[in-house]
Amino acid sequence: MNSTIALFLAQDGIINGAIYALVGVTLVLVFAVTRVIFVPQGEFIAWAALTVAALEAGTVPGTAWLLMVLGVSAAVLDCLRAGRDLTLREVGTMAIRDIAMPALLLGAVIWLAPLKPGLAFNMVLTLGLLVPMGPLIYRMAFQPLADASVLTLLIASIGVHFALVGLGLVFFGAEGVRTEPLLGGSFAAGPLMVKWQSIAVLVATLLVMLGLYGLFDRTMLGKALRATAINRLGARLVGIPVASTGRIAFALAAIIGAVSGILIGPVTTIYYDSGFLIGLKGFVAAIIAGLTSYPLTALAALFVGLLESYSAFFASAFKEVIVFSIIIPVLLWRSLASGPHHDDDEEV
Repeated sequence: MNSTIALFLAQDGIINGAIYALVGVTLVLVFAVTRVIFVPQGEFIAWAALTVAALEAGTVPGTAWLLMVLGVSAAVLDCLRAGRDLTLREVGTMAIRDIAMPALLLGAVIWLAPLKPGLAFNMVLTLGLLVPMGPLIYRMAFQPLADASVLTLLIASIGVHFALVGLGLVFFGAEGVRTEPLLGGSFAAGPLMVKWQSIAVLVATLLVMLGLYGLFDRTMLGKALRATAINRLGARLVGIPVASTGRIAFALAAIIGAVSGILIGPVTTIYYDSGFLIGLKGFVAAIIAGLTSYPLTALAALFVGLLESYSAFFASAFKEVIVFSIIIPVLLWRSLASGPHHDDDEEV
């Protein structure tokens, strides 16, 4: 391997690492606020790219119909849970938020998709379809289990993942797609030819990181999310609506996932199940950072991307094994660093 090849590999690793950073930071966010290890985060990435590709082809993506079904189902479940305590105002809110808005989006997609309105409209429609799915999935699958153990929430998360992967196969088929780049062309940087789309990925990742920093450090909403992450019971006692913070966290996860999918769609071929591997690599970065630190997660994600890129050159058949194996020494070190463990079982 000469220096030129090393630079090409570094470029690929940094671009992949930027996407893994977005996934890892999102996993840390969702886990901190809701204690959910959100396995299906990668599905938002894959579905965003596949939805854009469907709109570019002039067809109505299955995500438009799914949003309608999720909205109606969430409204019905909320009505059943509330029972007689449900007020007329709450019914009106659910009718507008969960039924009318998804119906308007579905109508807009059915009308605009055959017209092929262009990349900007496709991106807006994709965000409009995917972002509301985050809170809806939380309300249906995780909010009823909010006080359950982390293991129970993980099992529910895996179940949601399998359901979404199956629906992805039904909606989009088994063929991979690439979407039109947001920024076409490239420029020379020494021996490298750098695509403007790759620069867009890096800039978007940086903006998301800065946006999250501003949200948590400068806004009341961010402080409410931080309070919930530190102590859910204490946050509830001081009047913070913990259920609402969970929905907001999942909405942020859906936004970041959808943006990531739009960015990565022109860079690599995306299949209906591509999100699982992307999500796992972001999860590796989050585990290296201890599921607590956003900056460390971003740095760990860059390391994962570079390791994957160079492993593909030296041992392409084992690159996934190498990437996922780095979690083993990290877990061993954390186990040893945490000190001796004691059984808490009471003697009968």
